[in-house]
Amino acid sequence: MTLFPAGVPEKGKVGYMGKAKVYFTKEITPQAMVRMYEAMGVELPGKVAVKVHSGEVGNQNFLRPDLMKPVIDRVRGTIVECNTAYEGKRNTTQAHRETMKLHGWADIAEVDILDADGEIELSIPEGQKIQKNYVGRNITQYESMLVLSHFKGHPMGGFGGALKNISIGLASSHGKAYIHGVGDVDKFWDSDHDSFLEAMADASKSITEMFGDRIVYINVMKNMSVDCDCCAVAEDPAMGDIGILASLDPVALDQACLDLVYASKDPGRDHLLERIESRNGVHTVEAAAKIGVGSREYELIDC
Repeated sequence: MTLFPAGVPEKGKVGYMGKAKVYFTKEITPQAMVRMYEAMGVELPGKVAVKVHSGEVGNQNFLRPDLMKPVIDRVRGTIVECNTAYEGKRNTTQAHRETMKLHGWADIAEVDILDADGEIELSIPEGQKIQKNYVGRNITQYESMLVLSHFKGHPMGGFGGALKNISIGLASSHGKAYIHGVGDVDKFWDSDHDSFLEAMADASKSITEMFGDRIVYINVMKNMSVDCDCCAVAEDPAMGDIGILASLDPVALDQACLDLVYASKDPGRDHLLERIESRNGVHTVEAAAKIGVGSREYELIDC
């Protein structure tokens, strides 16, 4: 099954032309999540992995399962996550499963910790900084993927959205350290910063290549703290909620979210922008576009 009309190259492939479509609604409800998935006009085939962020224990901003449940049900999906590479309540499979239960994810769908049984290596021939990516072994059990991302700030990446969710988010525990260290796990915390952002973009390329046109993306612009959902102690949201966006193109999707923050008149947006700009967050989008993950050019469609 293909999601694109016959003869139209996939995004990220040679010959892909035209602006990406990004669908937008100000309504942030479980019903709107389903509507945004359906707006893309796709039906994900086979066994569907649904990538979420489980939320670190203590974090108050992560998106709750009740918002996600109807769209997960819509695709008959399995919730997937990978273990972290640092201390916390998600750094081992046992602890992560307990967190998924605590936060209610296990109540709404089957949960699969993808690197519970190890990892596989994906090749990235076009990679600017890394030429391989290590992801949870269980990813091979899925034919397609729905990526549900919480758009917000991030202490290292500047912001987190679809690109971070499919790169760091799908990397195994070891793979996360590999991306952070730009190929050297011993440099987890002190690699060159822009190179780390480019390594994230490289890793995202391996996921889009793996799933081809069987992967779609939804970003939720809600509870937008300067901190990630991975932070046990996080600032409260910096600015008001904006809405839900969906696209077949993760680069266009993240770019549209950034543009909406810049266009906002909310007085709290400057605090969020300071976090994004101080970490050169847009560079992940730039780097992903450069290697053909997607396009920064898009058409925003109200739904």
